[in-house]
Amino acid sequence: MEALLQNSTSSVELNWLEAKWDGMYEGRNPLVVTGIFAFLMHEVVYFGRFIPFLICDFIPYFQKYKLQENKVNSNEDYWNCTKKVLYAHFVFEGPLIFFFHPMATLLGMKVSAPFPAWQQMAPQLAIFFLFEDFYHYHMHRFMHWPPFYKKIHKVHHEYAAPFGIAAEYAHPVETMILGFGTIGGPLIYHAFSSLVFDLGSAWDLHLVTMLLWIVLRLFQAIDAHSGYDFPWSLCNWVPFWAGADHHDYHHQAFIGNYASSFRIWDYVFGTDKKYRAYRKRQAEEKRKLKMK
Repeated sequence: MEALLQNSTSSVELNWLEAKWDGMYEGRNPLVVTGIFAFLMHEVVYFGRFIPFLICDFIPYFQKYKLQENKVNSNEDYWNCTKKVLYAHFVFEGPLIFFFHPMATLLGMKVSAPFPAWQQMAPQLAIFFLFEDFYHYHMHRFMHWPPFYKKIHKVHHEYAAPFGIAAEYAHPVETMILGFGTIGGPLIYHAFSSLVFDLGSAWDLHLVTMLLWIVLRLFQAIDAHSGYDFPWSLCNWVPFWAGADHHDYHHQAFIGNYASSFRIWDYVFGTDKKYRAYRKRQAEEKRKLKMK
């Protein structure tokens, strides 16, 4: 593995961040370094992204943006969810995070600096989002098959009015199945681009790109479970983005709206019809109230 941390950087001047990155690995086991760094990053982003939504719960001004205004989650709900999510992170997700490094480096993923340019990372991140959303839609829809739902997916639906940290509140089997959409997509991409088609270094996957993808995916998942739809929420600027408005209805109705990031597949397969009808009724009711 140490060979993977060496490249022709002698002719490349590294910036401060890249130098610190290589220094973090120097003389250390890369599997351990990546595992600890990725796990800590996951925890900081996961719980840190939830804090603004938690603060909003205690500020009356923001209550008008709650999607289910009549449902209030208690401190006990938050604490129960936090304990179970932390347990899942350390017992189930932690080992999977450590397992990613040997799998990725076996496929030739780059670890050392310099980092890839944003022009290289952007299309890769777009591919990862598309793959994960397609995979998530079909697997999530399968999880609502009654026998599977009753034994596995029902855990995630404990909260009909979800909140940010409930994003990864799920049965371990569900965590592994849906987690493949996040981890497996980049691995499959890199295997095909480097090993099958040999598209060249411009298509290679770098660990930094992978970590950025994890951060973006966490932001997406936590926002979707936040229970808030603000005027500045991404779904109000990007029409095909799902967001909390889309996913909150899934928890409220227990059916439909199965995709994670986009609205495309629910629209194509008609699994958002009840959601669209519901939002249409809401809009009509608000219009009538304004006219009074």
